Amino acid sequence: MTAEPILIKNAHIFDGHNADLSGRSDILLADGEIKEISTGDIDTGSHHAVDAEGRTVMPGLIDNHIHVCIPTLDTTALTRMPETYIAQYANVFLNATLQRGFTTIRDIGGGDVGISRAIDHGLVRAPRFYYAGKIMSQTGGHGDMRPGWEVDPSDLLCTCGNYSTKLTRIVDDPYEMRRAVRDELRKGSHCIKIMGSGGVVSPNDPLHHTQFTEDEIRAAVDECTRQETYVSAHCHPTEAVRRCVEFGVRCIEHATLIDQETSEYVVAKGAYVVPTFAVLNALYEEGAKYGLPEVSQEKIRHVYGQAMNGLEIMRNAGVKMGLGTDLLGPQHVRQCTEFAIRKEIFTPFEILHQATAVNAEILLEPDRLGCIREGAFADLLVVNGNPLEDISLLEQNGAALSVIIRKGEMVKCELPISEGAVRAFNWPAN
Repeated sequence: MTAEPILIKNAHIFDGHNADLSGRSDILLADGEIKEISTGDIDTGSHHAVDAEGRTVMPGLIDNHIHVCIPTLDTTALTRMPETYIAQYANVFLNATLQRGFTTIRDIGGGDVGISRAIDHGLVRAPRFYYAGKIMSQTGGHGDMRPGWEVDPSDLLCTCGNYSTKLTRIVDDPYEMRRAVRDELRKGSHCIKIMGSGGVVSPNDPLHHTQFTEDEIRAAVDECTRQETYVSAHCHPTEAVRRCVEFGVRCIEHATLIDQETSEYVVAKGAYVVPTFAVLNALYEEGAKYGLPEVSQEKIRHVYGQAMNGLEIMRNAGVKMGLGTDLLGPQHVRQCTEFAIRKEIFTPFEILHQATAVNAEILLEPDRLGCIREGAFADLLVVNGNPLEDISLLEQNGAALSVIIRKGEMVKCELPISEGAVRAFNWPAN
């Protein structure tokens, strides 16, 4: 690992926004930023110079739907897991994610200030970490993982009587929503996530159920707006997408059952959608193997059969789509399958744009993340080939990445540097 200035020479640049690669350029990184981009020579001085030899340099990938604190598909068992075990799982997940080329992630439920501080203090090798804290769910909603037959465990009740878990806060009126949102933002949450519909892994709520009242959703939106952030909502059915966007939600997660009319409404409102196909594919193929209950397997079969059609509908309508994976437990190793699935609908440029520039917009960092320009964060990948022609280069769990740079630091380098020797910066990928 090095924090010294880095010079990348002879690179074809994909900047996150344009479908064509640039001619060969040099890129100077220092102080965690891109300092200079030039088609001429940049003085190497005391820099670590890496010759890309015509390889593609692109922004680090961004996964905008991730859960690093869910080590199991049995979410009802999660409340009984020791925090120490969950932390070790998160450590492995975060490091492996970085090695796959994801230099930024948005943990959209469960990640917290403790993980963020551990990363900032160098205790965990990880991507940039944006987190939503605990998710807001109504009683019996997608975030309420209690089986219907279970009596409230007294050790999970806070002093106000509200049920809470490692992942969620159960709120049931606008006042509770405001208080919970304020508290999560106090603890550094980048945004707030609410459960806008039923979901796959929760035991009690059918997929087609919409959740939260208008007043509850608008309370969350109002609090976030005044604190210069936004609400993201888990939604599968098209009605849930429509009402959440109508009530001010800025970003929709999944939107698997969306229709044409609602897609056009999302476009008109300027909202974003983060589809998550890696998790659908993983649960459909391996859910039973990892203990997914039969009721959830039935739900995933229903969603899986319609989701690709919804993706094509959104593309044709012009919905601004980011990229997320949403993988749980041991299935996190399938993160790069998101690229393989999306190429059935999208061009390589569209997928790369989603995983870089669009995801950066969602994170409110359009000029610093997901792009290659002077003043942007020094989060870069050197790809052994041209992903604009062959997106499968990003399906290989980092094998086709000869260099990974995050925050201006070498995480991985398999190319010769200025001293003339091959320097390895690989961190164990576990």
